[in-house]
Amino acid sequence: MSPLMLLIIVVIAVLLMAGSVLLLRRSEDDPLTVRIDEFAAREEIVSIEEIELSLPFTDRVFVPLIRRISEFLVRYTPQQTLESTTRLLELAGNPRNMRAADFIVIRGVFTVMLAALVFLMMTRIGNAELNRRLLYTLGAAVLGWFLPWMLLRSMVDRRKEAIIKKLPDALDLMTICVDAGLTFNAAMQKVDEKWDDPLANEFGRVIHEMQLGKSRRQSLRDMADRMDVPDVTSFIAAVLQADQLGVGIGKILRIQSEQMRVRRRQRAEEKAQQAPVKMLFPMVFLIFPSIFVVLLGPAGFQVLRNDSLSGITG
Repeated sequence: MSPLMLLIIVVIAVLLMAGSVLLLRRSEDDPLTVRIDEFAAREEIVSIEEIELSLPFTDRVFVPLIRRISEFLVRYTPQQTLESTTRLLELAGNPRNMRAADFIVIRGVFTVMLAALVFLMMTRIGNAELNRRLLYTLGAAVLGWFLPWMLLRSMVDRRKEAIIKKLPDALDLMTICVDAGLTFNAAMQKVDEKWDDPLANEFGRVIHEMQLGKSRRQSLRDMADRMDVPDVTSFIAAVLQADQLGVGIGKILRIQSEQMRVRRRQRAEEKAQQAPVKMLFPMVFLIFPSIFVVLLGPAGFQVLRNDSLSGITG
């Protein structure tokens, strides 16, 4: 294989994998809708073709390509796999409104491209045996299959962490709003208007679903299920129970806010206690050897020098 052809394959593979990563990390807003809103705010007369051409390269090429492939693969994918992937995407906040089939296509792109890259590089650069090349290629394929999944799992963990950190502040704001005379729905609306984070967006989604006709009880339960955070689940359960028993919502919010702050302080104390254990490994294997080299290095050279001089004189 010529170097030019190898370079072209490498560039195509890198572009496909980079485009797949961008698809995962982009927001859930539709880029075409965002562009239309931008041009509408400028009060410029433009055509749909011009708006589409102003989109990024990934939105014009990778997104339609992956969608076409996913529509074909969804027919042969087990339903259980689609449901588990859909659940994981929902916990991650539905990045780019991605479907389960789209994510499976991204995993396939990573698997094939990373395996092809490793095989071509070992064929071109090294003189390894065929069995060893196949083994490395298989390892690269396994890594490429699990890499998007690990990226998505990290997005889920970061989203849950952001929700846990923001929940006490959101409850404080809702308590102030309810004490000022607003309803619980208006308090959720204020949280959505004030912040732009996963928790505030979920409150805004609850308000939107209620405006479309869904009951508040069902909307709140769906919100707790979408986030899968124990603190949010306990808060929603307390609110629903208070709503059923006729207890004042302001008192419930105040109690929940105090409990969430206590839990946040306990988590901070737990992480502070874990810090010495986590610092042990880098101190023993990285910091202490450097200190020993700096302190004992000159003495060691001095001992070696004295031994060599005594050997010469002897």
